[in-house]
Amino acid sequence: MPQTVDTLVLEAPVFAGLDPAHAAQLAGCAQTTGWDDGEMLFREGDPSDAFYVVRHGRVALEVFVPGRGTLTVETIETGEVVGWSWLFPPYRWHFDGRAIGSVRAIAVDGACLRGKCDDDPALGYDLMRRFSQVMLERLQATRLRLADVYGAPR
Repeated sequence: MPQTVDTLVLEAPVFAGLDPAHAAQLAGCAQTTGWDDGEMLFREGDPSDAFYVVRHGRVALEVFVPGRGTLTVETIETGEVVGWSWLFPPYRWHFDGRAIGSVRAIAVDGACLRGKCDDDPALGYDLMRRFSQVMLERLQATRLRLADVYGAPR
């Protein structure tokens, strides 16, 4: 039996235990998508109109540093979400996203989901809580990487 988008979304750890009604609302804004190796999912400064649940493959979050070129600041793995800029005005990406190998994902339309969150504050609160946890974990990982780079005496 083929899986539906709402069951695929629930496979992501960030959505574990999501209320079935909320899962259905989320799935109503979602569709499957994919990219080939090296393709750009999004570019820094472009409108952030979606987030992605990576089902297969990896996504490099990159930033261009003058004098150094493009640097990978994070690699998003299977089961993780990419993007939270859809939550916060002005809804713009802060990094570039590049497919590492073949990537298959669930794309969730940010404007659609924000509208549903406005109509159902319980959904909005639940999603904000879940995305805040992702942001906290990524911030802590960045802090540890910075400590590795700048903390050791030269």
